[in-house]
Amino acid sequence: MNYVLFILPIAALIVTVFLTLRAVKNGKKVKSAVITQLAAFAIVCAVTVAVPVVANAATDEPANATTSAANDGTNVGKEGMGLLAAALVTSLSGVGGGIAVAAAAPAAIGATAEDPKSFGKSLIFVALGEGIALYGLLISILILNKI
Repeated sequence: MNYVLFILPIAALIVTVFLTLRAVKNGKKVKSAVITQLAAFAIVCAVTVAVPVVANAATDEPANATTSAANDGTNVGKEGMGLLAAALVTSLSGVGGGIAVAAAAPAAIGATAEDPKSFGKSLIFVALGEGIALYGLLISILILNKI
């Protein structure tokens, strides 16, 4: 059952990407195709989250029997939320760092081309953008240690 829950969302996303690329080849506007792809991705994510919750509620048993026995059922969802928080911190800080580096690196190259002495100052701004991603990774490691 666990393999099915892992393979089905991946297969659904591959199918939606294929259908989006085919729609763009057939003349559909790229913007509407991307919006359709994002909507399909959101639906797959919602189903991926909802199916295990419904299956767990149908069995009337906690997801982790040892955790519920030790804590009397008070911290059953702590591990899942911790993993979700760590994933969100890592992904969002990575995207933010990528945006910062994408803006700072071309400006640093241009400044260095005009004045080679400004290389050190420019490099600091690029490193600050990369630091955002490293801070997010550090926070996710701290979250995973608390679980």
